[in-house]
Parts: sequence; C-alpha cells; structure tokens
Amino acid sequence: MIASDFQPFSLVDDKGFRRYTHALNPMYAIRSRKTLSQRIIPGLYDRERAALQERVQKAIAVCLTTDCWTSRTTTSYMSVTCHLVEKFKMVTCLLDCFEFSERHTSENLAEELLKVAKEWNVENKVVCCVSDNAANITKAIKTLKWTHHPCLAHTLNLVVRDALKVMKPTADKVKGIVEFFHRSTTATQKLKSTQQQMGMPELKLKQECITRWNSTFHMLKRILESKDAVISTLAVINAPVDPLSQEEWEVLQEACTVLEPFEQVTVEISADSYVTASKVLILCKGLQKVTAEHQTRVTTGKVKELVDALCVSMDRKFHRMEWNTVLSETTILDPRFKKLAFTDREEKQDQPLKA
Repeated sequence: MIASDFQPFSLVDDKGFRRYTHALNPMYAIRSRKTLSQRIIPGLYDRERAALQERVQKAIAVCLTTDCWTSRTTTSYMSVTCHLVEKFKMVTCLLDCFEFSERHTSENLAEELLKVAKEWNVENKVVCCVSDNAANITKAIKTLKWTHHPCLAHTLNLVVRDALKVMKPTADKVKGIVEFFHRSTTATQKLKSTQQQMGMPELKLKQECITRWNSTFHMLKRILESKDAVISTLAVINAPVDPLSQEEWEVLQEACTVLEPFEQVTVEISADSYVTASKVLILCKGLQKVTAEHQTRVTTGKVKELVDALCVSMDRKFHRMEWNTVLSETTILDPRFKKLAFTDREEKQDQPLKA
C-alpha cells in the first residue's frame, strides 16, 4: 500500500490509521517505520526488480528514453526508461533514476547510459534511443552506436517557444496580471465574486512554466476564458498592473487558435501506453498544413509574425523527415497510414523495399 500509493512511512504511526486498522482486525500487528524502511520495502524492491529484470531479458529488442533535469533544490538527476513488446502489448518500465552530479559531457552521459544498459543486460538490444535535442546527449547516444531519435514533444517545445518571442510584450503583460492575482488573496476573491456575478465558471488563472511551451498556451487560454471578469476586477481594485488593450486581447484570441493544434499534437505524442512513432510524420505534416493555412486567415500583425515564425521553424526542423528510417518504416508498417504520410514520391517507393 505504501509503495503503490506513495504513502510516507510515518503513516503507520498515525492515530487514525492505527484505529482504522484495529477496527478491521484487532489481532493485526502494524509494522514499525524501521521495519518498513529497512526490511519490508527493500525486500519488496528486490523481488519486483528481479521479476522485471527477467521480463526485460526475455525481450528480443528494446527502445530506451532518457532525460536529465535539475530539481528545485538544484540537484541534477538522470533517468533511463525501457520500452518493449510483451504478448503484443507495449510495456514501459523505469530502469533507473539517479542523482547525476558529474558534468553533463557526452562522454559522461554515454558512460552512465551504457552502465544502466549493461546492468539490465540490454546493451545489445537497443534499436532506438529517444532523448531531447541537446547536443551532448545526442552525441552520447551516437557514441554508443545506438540509433538516436529526437523527442518530438521537445522539438515542438523549441519551435513554439522560439516563435512566441514575437509576442513577448503581450505575453509578459498576461504573466504580470496572473502573478498579481496569485500574490493577492483580495484580488483573487474579488475575481471569484465577479465571475459569480457574471454567471461565469469560477476559473483560477494559470501560471506558465518556462520549460513547457504549452503552459504558456494554457495561461493565455485561461485568461481569455475569464476575460470580462479579469478586466472588471482589475478596474474595480485599481490594480498596479499594465492592462491589455483591445488589440492585445485580439492577439491572444488569434494566437490561441493558431497554437491549439500544437497543443493537441503535444498531448497525443506524449502518450505512454501506446506507440506513437508511426504518427509522427502524419502529425508533423498536419501541423505544417494547418499552420500555413493560418497565414491567410489571421488579421493581427503580431499573430502573422507568429505564424510565419512557426512555418519557418517547422520547415527547418522537419526538413526531409520522410527520409528518417525509424519514422518512415514505422509509418509504412502501420496499417492506418501506410503511404499516406509520404509526399516525396522517391521516398514513398523506397520504403516497401526497406520494410
């Protein structure tokens, strides 16, 4: 229960839990925190790890995903996840997640990746390794002679985050308004009451996370959903923030319309219970097509710049993506798509031979 529900060991000392357990079975002796932490949980971990290692070793081939990040306490971590097919179903398991205090050079990253792979006896079974677009991890994977594929969600994050720079002043205004409401309980309560008076849903404004572009999208979309209540509340309390002009509200509305497909693709490609590689070509071409169509639809200057920046960036990032062996073979072997994703006639003719 503690492992499955991520409960603290201190649960066994809680009076309510002890009374509840006693009511269920007065004869049951609750284990102590020491017994849990030093014997029961480590024993459970060893048994689960051994069972998982046996399943992983039976796999003919595996794919790995890896990432590095820094916590709020400035501690650096690295994770390695394994994906395999078992009884016609995709299985995902975390092989390791550990503190990584060394410099993030390609050599150090390659060493740690190989160490984990050898520990699980999959170093010769890796058919593909997915990571972000950072040069160090890309070089590390290529050093190990594994096929590398960049994470599409991370690529989209780079594309949209860079394009959003053209409307940074407006986005900064929104960010300032959101931060004001999060700092002021009085303003938050006034916003809530104003939403009630206007018959609007009581929605809290959302803050952005600088590492995730779609958090900016959610921030912009949420403030649009509460537009009238926000304008009224800021005017009534005479808030010390820069208000948005009517033109800037129109920019936000059009920008969210343009960015909505990117959010949908990000959600779709981030799934962890089914394979997504065969969808990449279709989704990327769809994004390029729908974004290009916006070039003749948007009316505000800033959003036109946004659309142009998105198109240019995607043309660069997605250039000759059809020639990527991993993506082309998975797409053509997917009965839903087959040759639909290929616009290059030569590449379309080539793939059946490769597959």
